[in-house]
Amino acid sequence: MTGVVETIYTTPAGSEPMEEVEAIEAVARQGLRGDRYMKGTGYYSGLDECEVTFIEHEAIEEIEAEFDIDLTDGQHRRNVVTSGVSVHDLLNRQFSVGDVTFEGTRPRPPCAHVEQVADEEGVSRALKNKRGGICASVVENGTIHAGDELAVLGDAEGGEGVADAIKNRLVDQ
Repeated sequence: MTGVVETIYTTPAGSEPMEEVEAIEAVARQGLRGDRYMKGTGYYSGLDECEVTFIEHEAIEEIEAEFDIDLTDGQHRRNVVTSGVSVHDLLNRQFSVGDVTFEGTRPRPPCAHVEQVADEEGVSRALKNKRGGICASVVENGTIHAGDELAVLGDAEGGEGVADAIKNRLVDQ
């Protein structure tokens, strides 16, 4: 199972517009260098965080076709847009993007905040039904680039469950 990175988005603070970048450093167990959640300035920092989020380009196209909502400019609030692979198939798996190793940890359901920031009614509803993407942890440092291949490496090695991940983040604070 392989795919490709179409685009990469980050933003330095919660509720700020997402900015497209060609490449970015991924830091193990922290996230993307300069992104809001690595910096602790995300809207959900301290409550419900993802190191890196992935969404399918195909889901963005479905949303535009079904709901007439254009999310191609990063209004989906996800970091990495892929094509050619179902991101939900990456859950509980390790996968590489360029020279970075990730582990898919959990689905990233839509929330009311994404709709508020997009300032477009229906965004949250459009991102339902497995179109909201997934969360992933950075296992090994490196840099990801637009155009990098995404390849599944195998099953996750004893990854923690959602409840354990949240509990461990709270204990570390």
